[in-house]
Amino acid sequence: MRIGELAERTGVSVRLLRYYEEQGLLVPERTSGGHRSYGADAPPAVRRIRRLLDAGLPTRVIREVLPCVEGDGLFVHPCVGDRLRDQLRGMDERIAGLQESRTGLAAILAETERAELVG
Repeated sequence: MRIGELAERTGVSVRLLRYYEEQGLLVPERTSGGHRSYGADAPPAVRRIRRLLDAGLPTRVIREVLPCVEGDGLFVHPCVGDRLRDQLRGMDERIAGLQESRTGLAAILAETERAELVG
């Protein structure tokens, strides 16, 4: 199938499909005229990519784990479990950092609002 048909089947724009190709996530064959040609395995592959992106993984990590993903992306082989756990730890650290920032900003706003009421 051509890229437009894959976009239609998956609901992913042609531009994003080209980006996935640039990132090494999706590898089409080329016709003699140089057009992209995707096999029957492309729609499930795009769904796996979308699932992993929705889980917050960057494309560089997806490129590493994609060969170990089965189905629609809910099952990965244990060999990539450590990589995914590292990503989860990183997310937890970023969330904790954001919580600290939020607490600081809330304190600044509370003090500002208190000063406005008094003054």
